[in-house]
Amino acid sequence: MSITKWASDPTHSEIQFKVKHLMITTVTGYFREFSVNAETQDQDFSTAKVNFEAKTASVDTNNEDRDKHLRSGDFFESDKFPAMKFNSTKMEKVDDDTFKLHGELTIKDVTKPVTLNVDFGGTMKDPWGNLKAGFSLNGKINRKDWNLNWNAALETGGVLVSEEVRIFCEVQLSVQA
Repeated sequence: MSITKWASDPTHSEIQFKVKHLMITTVTGYFREFSVNAETQDQDFSTAKVNFEAKTASVDTNNEDRDKHLRSGDFFESDKFPAMKFNSTKMEKVDDDTFKLHGELTIKDVTKPVTLNVDFGGTMKDPWGNLKAGFSLNGKINRKDWNLNWNAALETGGVLVSEEVRIFCEVQLSVQA
């Protein structure tokens, strides 16, 4: 049995989140600086151990004022907590192309369990002979579980920003020599 090490290809991967605003539209954001590393036994992803890290200061919602607010103490507190991290605890195989990725997500100084749905796109060699693997991941968290509590009440009722954060990731991994 051999161990295969994988790392994300940043030019073919993205980490995205979506949050309801005014409860009527959705704001999409990205983390522009991140890394994903995995280890598998014999390239079997049901055995994968996955680690993810994103620089919180790299948050990008296409609005500089909102991004500054997200980096502030109301949310990520990027100066004090420069990275959010995910470490897998189990990769559960549902069928040949579907998994549940269980792990611990740390944002600021709070670590909580998270489960993400994983669709395995398969493996392929690129034109230069490098083995790649592709995945689509999704899930949701309640941001208040990580003390991301800021909000504003609306005079019509409700709140400015939803507590639910939907996560969408497209990740291409490359075998590391």
